[in-house]
Amino acid sequence: MKHNHNHDNSRSAELQLVPVRFEFTHPTATTVCIAGSFNHWKPEAKNLHASGVGHWWKETALAPGSYEYCLVVDGQWMPDPLARESVPNPFGGRNSVLKVASSPEAAHLDDAENVPLKINRFSDAITGDHLIAEETLPLKNANKQRNKKI
Repeated sequence: MKHNHNHDNSRSAELQLVPVRFEFTHPTATTVCIAGSFNHWKPEAKNLHASGVGHWWKETALAPGSYEYCLVVDGQWMPDPLARESVPNPFGGRNSVLKVASSPEAAHLDDAENVPLKINRFSDAITGDHLIAEETLPLKNANKQRNKKI
């Protein structure tokens, strides 16, 4: 009987790929590609598929990590207008940033960190679009403001 002598599970965890979907809309584009640090900046390696009426998409799988990329629309390099974050590139333009989380929980935490916080004017709670913090924001004269009639 053969035995598996590879007891190092960290190697298999490193190779876990996460599904990623890119989407882009441009009514007159004839070709759309993605070039980034995940494909050695070669746009021909990741062509997006047209699904009619200027909508383009590509599904791929990437290892967890942070990547920079650009869309290449009819030969013109541009940042992804739907990206949450971008950084300057050495050519005077901007690269979009994609952060691939290692798990859905990590993705949720990353999303929560990037949600702009809002103050509910009728309470001291800090909230985001899908985040409710239990801590309260210290407000000067908070009790006076609560009792004040509007």
